[in-house]
Order: sequence, then structure tokens, then C-alpha cells
Amino acid sequence: MTQFLHKIKAHLYDNALTDNPNDFIARVNSERSLSVKDICESAAARGGADISADAMEHAVNLWLKEMGYRLCDGFSINTGWFMASTHIKGVFNSPDEIFNPEKHTVLFEFQQGSQLRKELQSVQIEIMGVADSSLGIAQVTDIKTGCVNDIITPNRNLRISGHKLKIAGDNVANGVYFVNQDTQERTKVDASDLVINNPSELMIVIPALAAGMYKVEVTTQFTNSVLLKEPRTAVFDRILTVQ
Repeated sequence: MTQFLHKIKAHLYDNALTDNPNDFIARVNSERSLSVKDICESAAARGGADISADAMEHAVNLWLKEMGYRLCDGFSINTGWFMASTHIKGVFNSPDEIFNPEKHTVLFEFQQGSQLRKELQSVQIEIMGVADSSLGIAQVTDIKTGCVNDIITPNRNLRISGHKLKIAGDNVANGVYFVNQDTQERTKVDASDLVINNPSELMIVIPALAAGMYKVEVTTQFTNSVLLKEPRTAVFDRILTVQ
């Protein structure tokens, strides 16, 4: 019998990206997002580090800062645990066209490495059944860059796909929000910037957000029949980045 070191719990959600009513996607029930400090404290507490949590955190932050510096020079990074590289998105219409920030974007892309893939052998997956998918965000797409669930571009369009997302009802809380993960400041999308408002798709204009990491939320009273008395909120489980 296989002895697993880790267990991941997940619920099944309706696959809003297909027309098949009988297929589902699994989403991990993530307890919370861990910072560098959290991981260092965990390693020190369980004996996974032979230095203090503070010393480990200091060294990790120095390493990450240098990694970012070298990525900006165009180097690729391979740690064994993950690989990182620098990419340019956008079309150049002639051999003489220069880089234009209005149509071209520089992105960092990360992929799991061989060492991280080996760790998956010690993971047990427990499916917790079908979740309440009456309201949910399945995917977001930045229209300018084409990035999915990653980079978002302020003052440009964002497509939000999911289930029962339509903004409806007269509660003042209804709408689309971006929540800064460092400050927890909530920025609401202006109603005039809601371009498409359908149950399975919203198209919005992203507010003039400052650089940082955000989560997107949708709050609405919409159902397929009568409006709810109180609004419900769907929080997308992926962190989005404004560069």
C-alpha cells in the first residue's frame, strides 16, 4: 500500500468552458497563500532547515531578488524545482519594427522542474464531491496580452468566464472588485466599464490599478429565476499580477 506524505483536497466544479453539462473540473481547496516568511518558519519548525527562520528568510529574499535581476537581463533560470524565463508577447509587423509598450509586453514565465514533479509521487488527491457551483469564476483572460489567469493590464479589457456571473440586482455591493493582496484595498469596477454582462461571461475594463498582486471578486444577486434577496460573492482562486 502506497504511503502518502501529503494530501490535497479538491471539489469538482461545472466546466463552464465547454457545452457538456456532465463534465467537471477539480479545484484545490487551498487554505491560504503562504509567504516566504511562512515557508521559512514552517521549515524551521519541522526540522527542514538547519538555520533560523529569520536567516533563511533573509537568504531566500536575497536569492529571489538576484533571480529577478538576472531574468531582467534575459537569462533563463533552472533550479531543478522550477524553471523561469523571459518572453516577449505581441506581434511585430515588419523586420524594422521596434518594441512598443502599447502593443508588446515583456513577461516572466515559470514552469515546474523535475524535482518538483518527483514530489507529486507523495501526494494523495481526495475529491470531496461536487461543489456548489451556483456562482463561480473559472478563468480570466487579459485581452491585450492574451495571458490567462496571470498578467492583467490596467485600462484594458478583461474577460471573466464562469457560471452565473451576471451582475444583477440593486444591492450597492454588486459588481466586480480587484483586491490588492498586500494592502487588502478593494477597487470596484465602474458600472460603465462593464462591457459584456452575461451569466457565463463578463467583459470589463480593468481599473487603473497600481503594480501589485490582486484577486478578482464578483458579487451579484443573479440566479436563473428570481433575484436573491442578498448578494453572493465568487472569489477567483488565482492571483493576478499588474506589472
